[in-house]
Amino acid sequence: MTIARFIAPCLLSLSLCAVAVEAASPLIPPSGYYAPVPQQQKQGQADACPATPAPYTGKLVFRSKYEGSDKARTTLNRKAERAFREQTANITELERGVSQQVMRYMRDGRPQHLSCVLGWLNSWAEADALLSTEFNHTGKSMRKWALGSMAGAYLRLKFSTSQPLARYPEQTQRIEAWFVRLAEQTVDDWSGLPLKKINNHSYWAAWSVMAAAVISDRRDLFDWSVAQFRVAAGQVDEQGYLPNELKRRQRALAYHNYSLPPLTMIAAFAQANALDLRDENQGALQRLAERVMAGVEEQDIFDDKTDHEQDMEDLGKPAKFAWLAPYCTLYACSPAAQKRQKEMGPFRTFRLGGDVSQVFTPRAKDDS
Repeated sequence: MTIARFIAPCLLSLSLCAVAVEAASPLIPPSGYYAPVPQQQKQGQADACPATPAPYTGKLVFRSKYEGSDKARTTLNRKAERAFREQTANITELERGVSQQVMRYMRDGRPQHLSCVLGWLNSWAEADALLSTEFNHTGKSMRKWALGSMAGAYLRLKFSTSQPLARYPEQTQRIEAWFVRLAEQTVDDWSGLPLKKINNHSYWAAWSVMAAAVISDRRDLFDWSVAQFRVAAGQVDEQGYLPNELKRRQRALAYHNYSLPPLTMIAAFAQANALDLRDENQGALQRLAERVMAGVEEQDIFDDKTDHEQDMEDLGKPAKFAWLAPYCTLYACSPAAQKRQKEMGPFRTFRLGGDVSQVFTPRAKDDS
């Protein structure tokens, strides 16, 4: 809750103010994020902490891998993609490294992994990295993806019942303040778009802001994320399609599927905070998920809808179905979804903070 939103009703009624204070319970994550750190450390030496990738403080202006494509944005430009990978290498290394170090720490309990991840994040926070206000679409996309990756992993440290961050107050204060600044900029980046421009990018922005909101207990950021979810739910038609993702022609099914990870995460986090989003637009999230699963099983559904044969390459990657972990805590999963989760899981993707299956279906012992 922002100060302005809180003070205004208080000026009208002290009793209303008291009710608002009582109603604003601290934001929390789903229960799996409270998992303790193993008390008995794994035997053997921990891997050395890799050198911190140089903080990216330049303009967030990057080439798009679809550079030169038409409005459908489906034709890959190999030269532009290589340039993009080179420009953003340090950012991606940070995202992947933070996720890996947190997963190792939560698996093995070695303090070296914790020290490593905090060192990396602290270095980037001190440098005010990723905060440039000079950006293009690809640049602001990288900002929100990076925030979601880092904050998604950090949540496990923040809320673990072992309280591993208690010994690092100065570093955690700096890191969390940086997350908030990134979240506030992400809100600015992705607010006010016309409906025809709101697609999976806005959903991923909303997930990153949700993760930062829970870390910082910022109700205004939480509310913004929920509002974006409701816009997304409102876009799902009666058949479970997203019109702005159908525009991607042969990539339509892949981008419908790509829309589900952030939306299911937002719904799971909202549920943890006593806000049930499952009924939005008459069950839009479930309708979308069922349409995607039907398309995965029988791609002709999307072929006929778009008049293009679907590109199924991405849909063979297990990480692309990480959304099933939170989704199956919100709904009774279909037999097809259960089968896919069994065959392709456990799900790990740095864009959702790492080991999603372990967070939503905690196991007594890591299977890896």
